[in-house]
Amino acid sequence: MAGSVQVTPGFQLQPSAEQTPLATNYITNFDFLNQYLPDTYEKEFERYGNRTVSSFLRMVGAEMPSNSDLIKWVEQGRLHTKYTNVNADSAAAANTATFTVNDLLVPTGSVTTGGTGGIAIRTGQTVFITSNTVGAGSNKAIVTDVRYTGVNSPEFDVAYYEGTGQAFALNDTVTVMIYGSEFRKGTNGMVESLEADSEIFETSPIILKDKYAVNGSDMAQIGWVEVTTENGATGYLWYLKSEHETRLRFDDYLETSMLEAVPAAAGSGAATQAVNTTVGNKGTEGIFYTINDRGNVWSGGIPTALADFDSIISRLDKQGAIEENVIFVNRDFGFAIDDMLAAQNSYGAGGTSYGLFDNDEQMALNLGFTGFRRGYDFYKSDWKYLNDPTMRGGLTNGGINGMMVPAGSTTVYDQVLGKNAKRPFLHVRYRASETEDRRYKTWITGSAGGAMTSDLDAMEVNYLSERAVCTMGANNFFLFED
Repeated sequence: MAGSVQVTPGFQLQPSAEQTPLATNYITNFDFLNQYLPDTYEKEFERYGNRTVSSFLRMVGAEMPSNSDLIKWVEQGRLHTKYTNVNADSAAAANTATFTVNDLLVPTGSVTTGGTGGIAIRTGQTVFITSNTVGAGSNKAIVTDVRYTGVNSPEFDVAYYEGTGQAFALNDTVTVMIYGSEFRKGTNGMVESLEADSEIFETSPIILKDKYAVNGSDMAQIGWVEVTTENGATGYLWYLKSEHETRLRFDDYLETSMLEAVPAAAGSGAATQAVNTTVGNKGTEGIFYTINDRGNVWSGGIPTALADFDSIISRLDKQGAIEENVIFVNRDFGFAIDDMLAAQNSYGAGGTSYGLFDNDEQMALNLGFTGFRRGYDFYKSDWKYLNDPTMRGGLTNGGINGMMVPAGSTTVYDQVLGKNAKRPFLHVRYRASETEDRRYKTWITGSAGGAMTSDLDAMEVNYLSERAVCTMGANNFFLFED
């Protein structure tokens, strides 16, 4: 029986003699058996640009080791004291008066008497007393006696310098400020001494982990792709591209966890959960939590006028009065500052100047500002973390428009070193010793990819870090909440 060539498989293409695009020579099957292969882009297209959101702490802080589960530091209290909730126990026009102090814990960080409890007012000191009622009057007086204990304690007696006596009414609420002292010739010194009031703060590190895994079979099928990564690396990657992205994601989490972390409250679900004994249960004090707890918060939108910034500056005057500050902003906050500053220009409404005094038709108009000075220096910087739609960008509730960070460093008493030390206002402490560094650990396990640690037919890349952030002088920070 005569043989014959079967009909299938037939010719997939009919090449033309000339380079003419025809329906018969158009390749639709991306198969390597095809005679003609299509042009392909082997370089990965970066349609989202730089996808990482970290770098904030690298710009404003530092990292330093710690060898303990607990990090403690001491911050200075106020040098002077003013009581704002004091009751006037004497009638108007009296030459002498008695006052009861009701706000022993206000303001936080005030100086208190050593060994007596009570208040920082002492016999012989001169005080300024003013009513909290508008128009009710004020007096200058000298303290003649102080009772730190007793039924209405603490209370003190004064004698007024003014001949007209007490300017305000009985039971009026007044504010008392100490401004000096006065003693007669040949007398003994001050009776009581003052101990500096310091506040002790503490935080503890948390352990962060991540992992990338690929099985040995997939490692044997190599597919190359050219990439340019967020950290500046370029070249060809195969299966380790996913490992590289895992590393970048972990790098971001190292920073965002320091921003967002909160301590687990006593009795909370996180503190008491026992279903999964491997997950953490204590939390740590992140930057946002700390500023909300003992810093300054602007709530209800974005400050859009100089009057808004004047109220912010007034608050800074009452705190550390740091000369230079950086405001990290989202896009809306950045535009609001630009518009506010542009409106100060006499030609701002027409959009023609914005401070460029030699404009011509060839010069691009700069509609943005990098900073301004009003009492203090404020520098503006865009913060990608607040704009990224996969992170803080576009949140309906709990949104943050920006954060103001003081520049420079502060002096605190480091309880580990046992002495005063200068520290950046923001810095990260990571667990480390002479034999173990947990700042950024990575290791490979399994039986593939060169690892020979177990019988698992895969390569696992593990990541670990143990760290905490220290927000020192939180009273100098501002958080701008939505």
